[in-house]
Amino acid sequence: MLKFYKYHGAGNDFIMIDNRDGHFNVKDIGKIKLLCHRRFGIGADGIQIVQNHPDYDFEMVFVNSDGSIGSMCGNGGRCIVHFAYYVLKMVKNPKHVRFLGPDGEHEAEIKGDIVKLKMRDMDNVHTRNNLPFVYCGTTPHNIVFVKDVEKFPVVEEGRKLRYSDPDGVNANFIELKDGIFHVRTYERGVEDETLACGTAATSVAIITHHLGILKENICYIKMPGGNLTVEFEKGCDGKYKNIYLTGPAVCIFEGIAYL
Repeated sequence: MLKFYKYHGAGNDFIMIDNRDGHFNVKDIGKIKLLCHRRFGIGADGIQIVQNHPDYDFEMVFVNSDGSIGSMCGNGGRCIVHFAYYVLKMVKNPKHVRFLGPDGEHEAEIKGDIVKLKMRDMDNVHTRNNLPFVYCGTTPHNIVFVKDVEKFPVVEEGRKLRYSDPDGVNANFIELKDGIFHVRTYERGVEDETLACGTAATSVAIITHHLGILKENICYIKMPGGNLTVEFEKGCDGKYKNIYLTGPAVCIFEGIAYL
């Protein structure tokens, strides 16, 4: 039996597991795929695992729905902060959460079901696959400007871009309308479109600011599953710092899986 909680951050959904006693095997790919399967399991874009760490409130381990160990996940990071505070009672100060993620140290602030997560500093934007490119933490992202993004074949075109890149980039298709960036993402590891992606939202903000499209230091993102906000500063060296991803983290239900 496996006790779990189900969360979502703007529609990006996760299975949350308390693994402080080390009972969950993160290398059991078959079980992870089954848990994330939307017909035969619980269903999720990935699994977020909480572990103890002597120097932080907790450690976050992220596993993709295909069983691969994931890089940093922005929405998952916000959800795991909410989980560690409200459910596991591991966080002492909701205004200053410190945890270790797959790409290093992160900080966060909790206000009800809204979590503000500090992302890692990011270097300037590059070109890859003949498209604007950036690493968000350790996650590679391309962005593609399109018209009528709601009708764009994201899965088909995203899969082409993802598999043509040696590292397997996340492919983000964006359209600016009335000051809001409408974004749809094909995520590696999920191998499908997800309803939201936190590192994608962060990457869109940084890339569009670098290109001069975004004029302010705050970016409003609309994804199929909900809205996210990204705030940041740009240093004299061209690097982006004090990057904060803000949005909802919602506990949907808890249960026991007999898998």
